[in-house]
Amino acid sequence: MNWNKWFRQTHRWLSVVFTVAVIVNGVAVAWGKYTSRLGLLAVFPMALLLFTGLYLFVLPYAAKWRSGRRPG
Repeated sequence: MNWNKWFRQTHRWLSVVFTVAVIVNGVAVAWGKYTSRLGLLAVFPMALLLFTGLYLFVLPYAAKWRSGRRPG
């Protein structure tokens, strides 16, 4: 598995983990059992999503830059 596929797959699974963490936070708020530690449950996957998402965003531009093609 090359790096691009690995990053893409990791980003997908992190989005699932983040979604579950947000749902858990919502349920905790609704039940009145919210704590700051529980709030941090969603921050870690969100930070990793930021880095993998930025990598995936820059990937097509980096490929153009490496190939030497310039727009226009």
